[in-house]
Parts: sequence; structure tokens; C-alpha cells
Amino acid sequence: MTFFAPAATGLRGTLVAPPDKSISHRAALLAAMTSDPVRVTNYLGAEDTHSTLRAVQALGAIVEERPDGLVIRGPGLRAAAQPTGVIDVGNAGTLLRLLPGWLAGQADGVWILDGDESIRRRPVDRIAEPLRRMGAMLDAREDRFTPLRISGSRLDGIDYELPVASAQIKSCVLFAGLLAAGATSVTEPAPTRDHTERMLLQAGARVERDGAVVTVHAQDELEVDHIEVPGDPSSIAFHAAAAILVPGSRLVLEGVGVNWTRVGFLRIAQRMGAVVVGPLEDPQDGIPAHEPVAELDVCHSALGATVVEAEEVPLAIDELPLVALLGCFAEGETVVRGAAELRFKETDRIALVVEGLRGLGAQIEAAEDGFTVTGSGGLRGGAMEAHGDHRLAMLGAVAGLASREGVEVRGFEAAGVSYPGFEPDLAGLRAGG
Repeated sequence: MTFFAPAATGLRGTLVAPPDKSISHRAALLAAMTSDPVRVTNYLGAEDTHSTLRAVQALGAIVEERPDGLVIRGPGLRAAAQPTGVIDVGNAGTLLRLLPGWLAGQADGVWILDGDESIRRRPVDRIAEPLRRMGAMLDAREDRFTPLRISGSRLDGIDYELPVASAQIKSCVLFAGLLAAGATSVTEPAPTRDHTERMLLQAGARVERDGAVVTVHAQDELEVDHIEVPGDPSSIAFHAAAAILVPGSRLVLEGVGVNWTRVGFLRIAQRMGAVVVGPLEDPQDGIPAHEPVAELDVCHSALGATVVEAEEVPLAIDELPLVALLGCFAEGETVVRGAAELRFKETDRIALVVEGLRGLGAQIEAAEDGFTVTGSGGLRGGAMEAHGDHRLAMLGAVAGLASREGVEVRGFEAAGVSYPGFEPDLAGLRAGG
């Protein structure tokens, strides 16, 4: 599907943030780990999150759709069913990396995870290494890629230092720690999103944070009645960026999750001069048992360049393509460093963001672990390929609105992976101007 995003002025309106993708995945998995019904409200209805619902159903959960949300009746922490066939994770990298933590500690059984062509290029060795240290039995193609075969076994808790800051690897190890003998600790080189810890605490797990170390203890069971999924700051960031870049714009964004581990992009944008008004959560020493939600007011702003260092990257990992876009319009040289993890997303997002924006007139250069953008006053426009990556599809649309000639986004249907309503939401804001 090809979508043309024309140059725009004066984006106006109020928009409710779509449900958070990361938290939706975790909510379905956690609900499946309980044996009593769990009500999940505001669950994201997108391709990735539907893969997670199908996966938990294959593992014995009953998923009931109701007008006010989902009710998930899981098999319980230690009683995952063994399906007759492969569990298809689709394009859901979060599911691929979190689910093995739960399955590895089952008393017995064998599970095989596989996915689409993109998933088959995404490495699983980073989760296999700590799980094997805990006693897990895993086999992967070339010891790195799906299909991933998991055999249930007895696990022991470990102290594990993450080689890279990754919430997915951390969450996988914490899930395994729920079924392991003793305590399991994960040390992070830099803070990453903490949705798993908050949700586990809400479900009665014993989980603590001491500086960079997160510790979870073995559990007999988990118990939670209701999980409310907040609005996704990563998805709504595309509309925020559009309001910042398009002259005459002002948007009110409602229901946005403002967990401090997720608002890195908004803080970077503010540092560049963007007017983003609203309460963003301050860093927390402990682990809150809730997800903060706020209303944000975003206006068109003149921007200056900035440098994003490695310690900021995990808190803005999904929005770093937007930092590149802001850099095209900022005065000076915007640099992102320490973001090599972008090369292991649905695509090599460093290479393809640089290629895509350069084709629209950007002065941008790639590095092994990031990119440098020299502000040139804006973008000409043109055509951009999404390459099956939802973030690139939405990036191209926002670039089109802010450009002089508009942008034709090829493969725009990829946006539906995380944000099926992106196009009509964007059209509504253009109509409000």
C-alpha cells in the first residue's frame, strides 16, 4: 500500500493515545501466568499483540472479548499447556524474547517458537545465554535464530549482568526467575523500561530494585484482578513530532503513559526547544505498582541540535528515528550515539532511517552505533520505503507533513503492526487545522 502524506500547516485537535504495545504484550503474558480470571482493559488491537493472544491461547489460556475489554483465564504460572504445533509469534519481537522465560521453567514439555521472515532474522542468543545459565534447555537455528525449541526444565536463580541495556532480555530473565530456585538478579548497564517489574509487583510477586540491580524471587502463583493498559508514548510520539515540526500546530494528547522509562524522546525534544507541556514522571528509586498517565499539550517549536548519549538510548529506543527527523529541522548538528541496538529491530533502523531521510533531502550520516544529522532547515520531500517496519512507515508520514513537497510512503500498511488507526488519526488532525 502506498500512502501520500502532503505538506501540511496548522495541525490541530485532541487525540487519545492508542493503547501501549509493550504493556499489552506483558499484560496478556502475565494474565496467562495466573489461574484466576484477569480483566485487561484498553488492550491494543494490532497484529503484534494479536500474536500474543494467540500464543497464550495455544498455551492453555481462554481469552474472552467483552465490550469493556478482555478477560483472560490462564493455566497458571507452572501449568502452561503443550500445543501440538509451532507457536507463531508473527512479527512480535517482544513476544519472542519474553515468552521463553516463562516456558523454560515449566516442569516438562517442549515448545517451538517461530515467526515471519523478519523475526527469522532477529537473534535470540541474548536470551538463550542467561536462560541456559539458569539451567534451561534451548535449541536455535545456527544457535541464534528461530525456530527456537524450548524444553521445560528445573531452573536455578542467577545474578546476571546485561551485556546491553534491554528491557526485553531483562523481562525474560525475570519471568524465568519466578520459576527458579532462589533469587534471580539482573544488573542493567543503564535504566530500561520497567513495565514488567511494575506489573509483577501488582500481581503479588516479590521484586525489588536496588540501584541498577532488579531482583525477583520464586513464586508459587501470581494473582491480579485487573490490568489497565495506558496510552502508548512511542506511538503518540509521531503525532507529537508532527506538531513540533509543522508550523501553526497545537495538539492535546490524552491518556499518555508517562512512565519515566518511556518518555526519553519527549525529554530530548524538550531539550531541543520543543514546547511539550504536561507532567512527565520523574525517575523513581523503587518500583511503583502503577503506570502514570497524563495529558500533554504540544506546539510547533523552533529547534536547536542536541547530542543523545548511550545512557539515554534505552529510554527512547523506539523514537530515535524521530530524533533524526527533528534534527533535520534543528539548527546545528544532532548526534545519536550508543544506539547499535537499532540495527537489531524489525529492520536495521540506523541504515534505513539514514537512507530514507537522505532520500527526502536530509543531510545525515550513519555510524556503527547511531547517526549525525546536520540541520538544513527542513526536508524537500519525495518517496520513502517502509521495508515492512511500522516505525519507518509512520516516520515517512510525519516527514511528509513537515516537508515542502510531501512524501509518498511505500509499504505504509506496516503501520498496522503497532498502530492500526494511525492514518485516520493523522487525517483528523490535518482536518482540524
